[in-house]
Amino acid sequence: MTGALLTLVLLCCIVVLCECEPTQPGLDREERGSDEGSSLRLVHQTSDWVFQLVNVSLAFSQAGSFCRGQFSSLTTLGQPEDEEGTLELIRQAGLHGPMWVRDPNRPTSRSLALAKQYVLFQALNFPRDSQEGYGRVNMTFPALPAVSVCVRVQWDPQWDQVSTMYSYAAAVFTNEFQLRGQLDGTGRILLALIVHGQHRPYKASFPNDGAWHHLCVTWRKTDGHWAIYVDGERGDMGSGSDTPRDIHGDGILILGQDQDSFGGNFTEPFVGNITDLNVWDTALEQRQFLALNGCSSLTQDAIFTWSIDNMTRHPVVGEVPAMLFCPAVHKQREMQGCRTLEGWSSQQLPLYDSTDCSTTLPFICRTSRERYVKMKELSESQRSHPSPFMHHLMQLSNGTQGVKGVMGGQPGIQMSWGQASSLLNMSRQALEDTREGLQPGDMLSLVQLLAWAADVPTDTAVEGNDSLATTSAGELSHTFIAVADSIISQDNAPKWQAIKQVVSGPMAVVKSIDRMVTSLSTQLMTETDHLLIHRSNIKLEVQQQSLGEGSSGPKFCGPDVESDTNIDCISVPTQNMQNLHDKGFQKVTVVNTWYSSLRPLFNAEENITMFPIVTDGVQRYLGTILGSSVISTTVLGDGQPVSMAVRFQLQHRAQVKTSVSHTHMDYIPLCTIYLCLFHREYDTIYPPCSPS
Repeated sequence: MTGALLTLVLLCCIVVLCECEPTQPGLDREERGSDEGSSLRLVHQTSDWVFQLVNVSLAFSQAGSFCRGQFSSLTTLGQPEDEEGTLELIRQAGLHGPMWVRDPNRPTSRSLALAKQYVLFQALNFPRDSQEGYGRVNMTFPALPAVSVCVRVQWDPQWDQVSTMYSYAAAVFTNEFQLRGQLDGTGRILLALIVHGQHRPYKASFPNDGAWHHLCVTWRKTDGHWAIYVDGERGDMGSGSDTPRDIHGDGILILGQDQDSFGGNFTEPFVGNITDLNVWDTALEQRQFLALNGCSSLTQDAIFTWSIDNMTRHPVVGEVPAMLFCPAVHKQREMQGCRTLEGWSSQQLPLYDSTDCSTTLPFICRTSRERYVKMKELSESQRSHPSPFMHHLMQLSNGTQGVKGVMGGQPGIQMSWGQASSLLNMSRQALEDTREGLQPGDMLSLVQLLAWAADVPTDTAVEGNDSLATTSAGELSHTFIAVADSIISQDNAPKWQAIKQVVSGPMAVVKSIDRMVTSLSTQLMTETDHLLIHRSNIKLEVQQQSLGEGSSGPKFCGPDVESDTNIDCISVPTQNMQNLHDKGFQKVTVVNTWYSSLRPLFNAEENITMFPIVTDGVQRYLGTILGSSVISTTVLGDGQPVSMAVRFQLQHRAQVKTSVSHTHMDYIPLCTIYLCLFHREYDTIYPPCSPS
């Protein structure tokens, strides 16, 4: 299977007879949204579908997220119904130019094979048993009014001395430009920059974890601005504290040593590995350092590009391979472009093309007519007769427009993490304070809020007041799970039935939780190596461990059980952890969730999924009902989903008819099943399920 995201549901089957009636065709019409704060939309209806054009241009992923938040999807490449509806809507709107379409042959999320997640670099190794090692860059540097230098460093965790990663010295001035580091008392490597002999403070840092880290510095003469970036994020900066002159040319750049004289008299040796040194004669910006951290190339040409062949090194300095994780590799498919509808030929045939996925284009969301009508009905009911929950929520928000938009079924186009945090907190408070219970419209709004919050990109939470700097990832996760736990409570089973035309069931909440925690996992693991949230209906665990020889596989069990039982448990085999370590992974993050109350939320008289079968010449349908708890896991290697096999044991119930009018669920033996996980699909199940 691909990815590592898995929702495990054991189902017991029942057979029902289904009689279907043809759908009566409806009238096509145009409608323009009139909700306060909503985007103007044009709507085209057919007998089965509704197409909604939103007059906002977004990147491809944002467009897909917006449609998903509306319980719809992007119009699909090559689907005749979508092409006809899109053509009519474009005619009504008078639109010209490209728009996004979904390519059914292109998965929305896929974990790449391990070999494609890493890039092989050749690195210099500076050993601990000799303090004479150095590497010299074989080039002549010009005078530099500005400079940026990036390098990847693997600091030896046993080395605790002040070390110089590189130093640039000129004949007329020795300490022209230098980056040095020292170990502090909290297990971090502090970094300091020297320019024109002036020593900046030790402030920027990275953990002394033996992992590779990407370090960049920049400086310019015009205003004395300087900055240090660690793994793409700014660690320290300043300006205007030195003499405004160029960095002298014709100097010598040395790796792994401080030059106390021009090209010699080395001190403060570095111990560890260094690779990917690049130098530019301009002051780069943070977005460029983020791109470089992910191994993306820049349009600006470097005056020195990493090559061991262009280095002279001391005999003790060896050459070693370095498998470095490069997020940009994951974007290669996106760089090939996402599909677009360019227009129509003279024969009224659609013309498709591709463009960069980050380009902002308009798009059309498609949903079923039944869903659209039900959503409109619930939205109008909520506006005309606000529920106690919604009334209290509006009081808490003091009429905030964002709350009106999201909770009124018209979410803002781009929600930030600050807005998501505020809305989730107010919703949790309103849920706790409202005694009358939720109405169907409330349920729909909350499911929609979770879907939108789960899709907020974490890069909106880097800087500024509206960020994770004011609300921790752990706090956001607790609030998100609290809201989700409330709406999947068994008390809300009738409400789920009331919105079933819009939301197929509580699995929509499960999917939102999966997306939210996976997206937040990096921020979560900077705050703690282990997060556990246990509510009445949901148990969530996020744990991170460094990989090494003999790393054991983590195990997660749903309810609080005795230590010698294995009910509702899922684990990663130890051998698979070793395989990740052998591939060069440094850390593994495992996200596990368990849901105890989903089964009662499904109507036992209805099918979750239907499979047509033919027996004795009569067409029947095989239906399924949920017969167990739900347990899921996501495995991330160095922050990205990876292919992973897991082992799970899940106790489920078989439906037993005891009389014509009574049915009960009996426990049946546990089954132990091994799954190879790859992108939410079942590829192989082995060995066959048998009692254990």
